[in-house]
Amino acid sequence: MLALGFVCFGHFSCHDKCEAIRTYRTQVPVTVLLSDLPKTITIEAAQELVSPGKIYVKDNFLFITEAGKGIHVVDNSNPAKPTNLSFIKVGGNGDMAIKDNILYIDNYVDLVALDISNPKSIKESGRLSAAFANSVVNYGGWYYNPQMQAIIYYEDKIVTDTVETNCGANGYIGPIAYDGVFYAEKNAGVTQSTGGVGGPAAGSTGKGGSMARFTIYDDYIYVASNTDLLVYDIKTPTQPKSRNKVNLGWGIETIYPYNDKLFIGSNTGMFIFDNKNPENPVRLSNFQHARACDPVVVNGDIAYVTLRTGNTCGNAPNELQVVDVKDLTKPFLIKSYQMQNPHGLAIDFPNLFVCEGSFGLKSMDAKDARNITVLQQIGKINAYDVIPLDGKHLIMVGKDGLYQYDYSDPKNLKQLSVIPIKKS
Repeated sequence: MLALGFVCFGHFSCHDKCEAIRTYRTQVPVTVLLSDLPKTITIEAAQELVSPGKIYVKDNFLFITEAGKGIHVVDNSNPAKPTNLSFIKVGGNGDMAIKDNILYIDNYVDLVALDISNPKSIKESGRLSAAFANSVVNYGGWYYNPQMQAIIYYEDKIVTDTVETNCGANGYIGPIAYDGVFYAEKNAGVTQSTGGVGGPAAGSTGKGGSMARFTIYDDYIYVASNTDLLVYDIKTPTQPKSRNKVNLGWGIETIYPYNDKLFIGSNTGMFIFDNKNPENPVRLSNFQHARACDPVVVNGDIAYVTLRTGNTCGNAPNELQVVDVKDLTKPFLIKSYQMQNPHGLAIDFPNLFVCEGSFGLKSMDAKDARNITVLQQIGKINAYDVIPLDGKHLIMVGKDGLYQYDYSDPKNLKQLSVIPIKKS
């Protein structure tokens, strides 16, 4: 019930002072000094998925991030019956990569190495403190303030307040905004926005999705921060060392390794790097496009880029762009295909899979770059990112949970299993 208390003087008009009691949801900043950040990583009993994010596959195991909270460890020996084994509780986590038996993760601003040789008894084996202190690598819920030497994140808060209204001018009472927050009636929440599968690399590495910010090549781990390409030496697996930092500007989003090249997606384009010298990757070119969210995957001489609109993605069209990268110094657009709201994607040539957010998952035939066709679209699911394995096994994650499919027939994907999210 909306309670109104009017205080009016003279004639009733939009200049009169009127008040209303409003209950609204807002976000309040919380500041935590680097010295006070929780660095204890614990292994807990298996938990239900609540807000799944990035996915990573290593041997018969799946790793699924729970944005900002940790990582689910799943035994996927039988894709038809995946078994949730444990939960790695780690604050400020958003990404991961694996080489041999070492899982590398972000713990707020630290780069941490975890020994996963026994998935039922995971242990911290190394840590590079403040690895990301000056280059934000996060899951979208916090940012680093170098002047304060602290991280700042936002917590939801329900507030009941007495606020001014427009006194019912034109038959409508409020709401009005204070400090950028629009007041709503009781129980009406206000939503606010904050702020690769590649060719096999040397060593035994796993596979990440197209939304990944971490990837491994040879004895190096590469991290795409919001502004930089960060390079860490992992020759001694439990002792990562910072080796290089290449500034890329703003809006860097994803990293995709292909052979000895790195393809980096950003809000404004695709960067291509040569990493024949892994410690010193060299920029070859930058394929520019309208401002949009931009993951990328590559096969042979063709790169596939999805562009989508969104709160932080600009107003570019929702498209799949097919780019010729035969000459890595001069990439050019072959053709654009209209999409609905594309997110992550994957290529197992000629099979192309595109996650369309709330519009589901598309299986496409990419034999002809100028005539890519949709073979099947699975609707009524939310699709965020996808990883194809073994020419027939597809893993897809979205807001609804983690799905697995048999794509032996790309025209008729068959669901093998689903790990649903926890129902609130």
